[in-house]
Amino acid sequence: MPFRTKICGVISSDDATIIAAAGADAIGLNFFAGSKRYVSPEAAAEVVKHLPQNVKRVGVFVNSTSESIVGIVAAVGLDYVQLHGDEPPEFLSELNGLEIIRAFRCRHGLEPLRDYLQACTKLPMAVLLDVYDPNEFGGTGKTLYWAQLANAKEIIGKIPLILAGGLTPDNVADAIHQARPFGVDTASGVEKTQPGQKDADLCRRFVAVAKLAFSD
Repeated sequence: MPFRTKICGVISSDDATIIAAAGADAIGLNFFAGSKRYVSPEAAAEVVKHLPQNVKRVGVFVNSTSESIVGIVAAVGLDYVQLHGDEPPEFLSELNGLEIIRAFRCRHGLEPLRDYLQACTKLPMAVLLDVYDPNEFGGTGKTLYWAQLANAKEIIGKIPLILAGGLTPDNVADAIHQARPFGVDTASGVEKTQPGQKDADLCRRFVAVAKLAFSD
């Protein structure tokens, strides 16, 4: 099973330490060069060096080659690969042996996601739902219509659902209660200043509120 709480877009060892201390289950490292939270593989290896083993390392990739992904997974020591671009269903089969989270940017309902999963010869171990933005692959701060996701399990079956998109310490409980995901993911929602710099208090609050909401 994947994580319950993930804080994405981590770019420094100090922030990784803050997130681990907050009790988050996973951190996200963004290897898409066009992202405001991009981290190089070399820097990412330093970021995770002092993380406790119980904090999962998730690599976020956008339209990368399978060779590049496999290389970065090995170099950094990633637990999961999150595909956040336009990768076709058959691409998942090129990543044999890797645990894959397939991000889906919601635009016109979840029917395209149903079609995508039906076309997969290798299913992802989890599906992450995020907001569609024509100019950004995640990290937009925009929220989904959570109540409309309550029937997502009819689309994805037993595949765990991870909810992203504008989640903050102030709204994550409502999001969990309405959408009923397996896990939640945030980036901008725990930042006060520039992208990538996490706020310790916001991280602690986000994780605490989310875990309480999951226990309801």
